[in-house]
Amino acid sequence: MRVAITGSTGLIGGALAARLEGAGHEVLRIRRGSEDDPSADWDPAGGWIRGGAFAGHDAIVNLSGANIGGGRWSAARRAELRSSRIDLTRVLVDHLGSLAEGDRPGVLVNQSAVGFYGDRDDEELDEDAARGAGFLADLVADWEAEAVRAEDLGIRTVRHRSAIVLSKQGPPLSRMLLPFRLGLGGTLGNGRWWMPWITLEDQLRSLEHAITSDISGAVNASAPGATTNGELTKALGRALRRPTLFPIPGFAYKLAFGQDPAELFASQRIVPRALADSGFAFSHPDIDGALEAVLAG
Repeated sequence: MRVAITGSTGLIGGALAARLEGAGHEVLRIRRGSEDDPSADWDPAGGWIRGGAFAGHDAIVNLSGANIGGGRWSAARRAELRSSRIDLTRVLVDHLGSLAEGDRPGVLVNQSAVGFYGDRDDEELDEDAARGAGFLADLVADWEAEAVRAEDLGIRTVRHRSAIVLSKQGPPLSRMLLPFRLGLGGTLGNGRWWMPWITLEDQLRSLEHAITSDISGAVNASAPGATTNGELTKALGRALRRPTLFPIPGFAYKLAFGQDPAELFASQRIVPRALADSGFAFSHPDIDGALEAVLAG
């Protein structure tokens, strides 16, 4: 297949491109830049797209978006988080609509997030669960609304709602390892909130599955072994053979990131029903095996 990937310079995008190429697919890494840069394919903020950049591909995977955990959620930062997802996806889908029908992709896989569900306590949340409340829920709902317009163009569309991706190369795990190795790790808040997660390997496999299968609509990319933050903390302590005695209070995160801890510590007991129904099997369904594999990699 011919696959175009936006956000290909990030951890997930780069790894996905390498995985697809290793499987024999042809991958175009869509690059941002000015129109006079011959290596650039588009500037979504300026509405510029090089002719043919997205035409003639079997699949497009949209992974673009400013880092959610990249700093305090000031008003300007919130606007950037929304624009880098919602406005960019609107530009992309509008462009796909301008292409001749034969040049449009067969599938658009739009990276989304389980933040759609908001804070839901112990409720089990499959893809039929209603949207939640809060900044992240509103962001994801508006983001997905732009992506789903591709369905009207005859494009199979997957809203790939990702959980926290566990990888030594990226947050949050990369930021947790040093304090945990020093014996300073602990739960966030009371630790009783459900913390959805997926290993990087299963994230890549689920994206590849979304491209090559006939799955469509909302897809929860979250491991079936539902885990609270306290359980994940203990599992990481076991994997590193370190104590986990020091809980981190919510106010410390509010000082660092500028948002209500209730938004940060949203409890989401995610059920990956769509993946299970489509025959997808997780390589790492439980947290102990997942952390063992991630830390060994």
